[in-house]
Amino acid sequence: MIAADLHGGTPPPPLEHRVDAAGVRLAAVELGDRTAPTVVLLHGYPDTKEVWEEVAHRLAERLHVVAYDMRGAGASSAPAGGSAAYDLERLVDDFVAVTDAVVPGRAVHLVGHDWGSIAGWEMVTTPRLDGRVRSFTSISGPSLDHAGHWMRERLRRPGPSALAALAGQTRRSWYVAAFQLPLLPELFWRRVMARRWPEVLRRVEGVPAAAAQPAPTLAADAAHGLGLYRRNMRPRLRSPRPDAVTHVPVQLVVARRDHFVSPRLLDGVERWAPVLRRRTVDSGHWLPRTHPEQLAGWIEEFVGEVEAGTATAAPPAADPARPFAGRLVLVTGAGSGIGRATALAFADSGARVLAVDIDATAAERTAELARLCGATASALRADVADAEAMERLDRSIAADHGVVDVLVNNAGIGVAGSFLDTGVEEWRRVLDVNLWGVLHGCRLIARRMVDRGQGGHIVNVASAAAFTPSRTLPAYSTSKAAVLMLSECLRAELAPQGIGVTAVCPGFVSTNITRSTRFVGQSADEQERLRARSTRLYRRRNYPPERVAAAILRAVTRDAAVVPVTVEARAMHLLSRAAPGVLRALAKLDAL
Repeated sequence: MIAADLHGGTPPPPLEHRVDAAGVRLAAVELGDRTAPTVVLLHGYPDTKEVWEEVAHRLAERLHVVAYDMRGAGASSAPAGGSAAYDLERLVDDFVAVTDAVVPGRAVHLVGHDWGSIAGWEMVTTPRLDGRVRSFTSISGPSLDHAGHWMRERLRRPGPSALAALAGQTRRSWYVAAFQLPLLPELFWRRVMARRWPEVLRRVEGVPAAAAQPAPTLAADAAHGLGLYRRNMRPRLRSPRPDAVTHVPVQLVVARRDHFVSPRLLDGVERWAPVLRRRTVDSGHWLPRTHPEQLAGWIEEFVGEVEAGTATAAPPAADPARPFAGRLVLVTGAGSGIGRATALAFADSGARVLAVDIDATAAERTAELARLCGATASALRADVADAEAMERLDRSIAADHGVVDVLVNNAGIGVAGSFLDTGVEEWRRVLDVNLWGVLHGCRLIARRMVDRGQGGHIVNVASAAAFTPSRTLPAYSTSKAAVLMLSECLRAELAPQGIGVTAVCPGFVSTNITRSTRFVGQSADEQERLRARSTRLYRRRNYPPERVAAAILRAVTRDAAVVPVTVEARAMHLLSRAAPGVLRALAKLDAL
């Protein structure tokens, strides 16, 4: 039981409690100073409160800790009534009974792992517990309501990314269907799995041998706990509550190598928990066993912030129409066109916006418009092609605003004309802005995202020219093709850190890039004529940058890899894969 100090010294013995809760007798313990803030630890399946042993003793050095065996587990009794007795509402009742008995009249900080976390989400989203929970740390256990909505949204829009996410979680959840079978799971646990469980934890999860020892009641605990799956999974996933919102500050601990909960399943939790902190760790499912010190540190830090009042300013309601509420978004080339439209779209979705442009006046105008949307917005001047300027910008943002959650590398310039007419300086400038500008942003911001360990997203605005060869756009197309390949490489490298990368490839969009495009090999008068003609054609196409901005926000939400925008971009992308010879023939046409 939770009794020994596992990292030196002899702590006071824990106080044991037996709490009656509607016909179930719950075994609880408390450790630490009762005058300190209280943390309640909820275990998962098929564990008991002993899974928290190392975490509890570390927390008890500065906090008051309560842990209890959930119904049917460990030293707690099993309820009568079969699976119905394991309804989430009954788990809420148990929590109320324990806290009323052990810490009457006090609001507590809740920490849950696995089914303890699933139950914790139920506790912080039910109105009857308002005021009883001060914060919630969720570890490897999503809200069943949130998961139900997540599945519905991806089934309604079954694109490749959505289907891949669904397939990944389905593969991890194979055991859920097996647990619905009668008798066989109980027999399997009692006859086979109970004695092999330590070996499974060691081989699959990398749990140290000392931490892998199960409770002597494991076989019975596992058999009883099947009621959790049979009672709650199908009803909640099929009919999730539409109002499962919490105004309690939430700390979400995401394990990158979780064999049971895909990190993708936790996408969009911000819409249900307006005050949310993500922590990402390179671990499997059983964090309380494998990373107790790190977990205890995060819990203690989060509880301290909530107690100090620095993490409790939740808005009055979570608005699903503002899915980026509170997130820090940086957009380069934000002074006009796609950049300005994207900055304003994020602002309208609740984000804090940093509008970056080489034109300080244009950037400030974008920030002003963003503030009219009710957002916090700042204008920053930088030449994305200048490495030192970008490093100064990065340091300034980190000091004044924190770590960027979403980076949109949008700044770009146009160059048209044949390869033989394009000089070294034209090549250098287009690559400096279109490619090196993206590289600088990715290199600096991605490093801070990784170091923070809470994920993020990078959007690199390429072009349909990235996969559409043209005799008249060799420099521009080359720069955008490099951005596309860079995005694909970064996506593969940064995925384990919870950072998504998207390449957005617009077609003909009504922006002012045509007015500044340099047409090499042409006289000044002919360049002006070609710019005016291109501008008229783009205006006649009449595809507004706001639609590209909307596609960017969708791409971030869905973690899409490559997003062709406009009909012609999608057509060219399809041809590049299905009939590249057609594109090669079209490339020979003189577009000028």
